[in-house]
Amino acid sequence: MKEVTTYLTFDGNCRQAMEFYKRCLGGELFLMPLSEAPGETPLEAKDRIMHANLKNGSISLMASDRWGDHPYLKGDNFALCIAPESIEETEKLFGALGEKGKVTMALQDTFWGARFGTLVDQFGINWMFNFEKPKTA
Repeated sequence: MKEVTTYLTFDGNCRQAMEFYKRCLGGELFLMPLSEAPGETPLEAKDRIMHANLKNGSISLMASDRWGDHPYLKGDNFALCIAPESIEETEKLFGALGEKGKVTMALQDTFWGARFGTLVDQFGINWMFNFEKPKTA
């Protein structure tokens, strides 16, 4: 396993929060609004953040805004994101942590070149799995 990262979810103020964390913690901040993602973006969600990443040494925070039918609940607005080293490790960890839990997004290939899925474990903790596939020349 490469790393486990905290993933925060916000209700429309992800940009503001991540810029605040950058001021406090330093580092490089990447922000991708939903309007830059492929596909149709609802007008009311175009300025929401689809993906944010703040890195400074060993600090790594990822985040996004919720939109659409995904309700925002304080206390339910974070996940642990695992970056496995292989598809096999991704499948193994997803199965192990999902035991007696609930899959919220089955593992699948994504437009950003990863194998990605989410689940809530049997103790109510949110997990994300993001295996970055090797780039082909």
